[in-house]
Amino acid sequence: MAEKPLVGIIMGSKSDFPVMKDAVDILSEFGIACDVDIVSAHRTPEKMMDYAASAYDNGLKVIIAGAGGAAHLPGMVASVTTLPVVGVPVKSSNSIDGWDSILSILQMPGGVPVATVALNAAKNAGILAAQIIGTFDSDVQDRLKAYKESLKEKVAQMSRDIQSE
Repeated sequence: MAEKPLVGIIMGSKSDFPVMKDAVDILSEFGIACDVDIVSAHRTPEKMMDYAASAYDNGLKVIIAGAGGAAHLPGMVASVTTLPVVGVPVKSSNSIDGWDSILSILQMPGGVPVATVALNAAKNAGILAAQIIGTFDSDVQDRLKAYKESLKEKVAQMSRDIQSE
């Protein structure tokens, strides 16, 4: 039997998947099951509302929502659920250098928070989701600690490398 997804990863279009795949990959490294779907705020608003409203009952703990352009998906999802929503601004083909997406996700009204990562930073969204899950899952917490240690070791190795040049 497959492990029950704890993180929902949604995006407005299939063209967002090359960016959002980084969240899928890092969550897989941490051993966290996720589901992935296309949920457009503008083209499938009923699906978006149903997804967000049922996410908690479906066992999700965090939703990662990626969107380009006007980027309404993360905020609209956050307006319907009590789960943490992590927004990933995606630089899309119709984007104003990504700023439209960043500001659409970042500038949420009081009472409807969306944690927002950098442009195209789905990997960080996945890490943040893992950190949220790590608050109640000690196995995930241990994997996060090992991951952070590996980052320190990479920097230490770079330091040794540059010192020897």
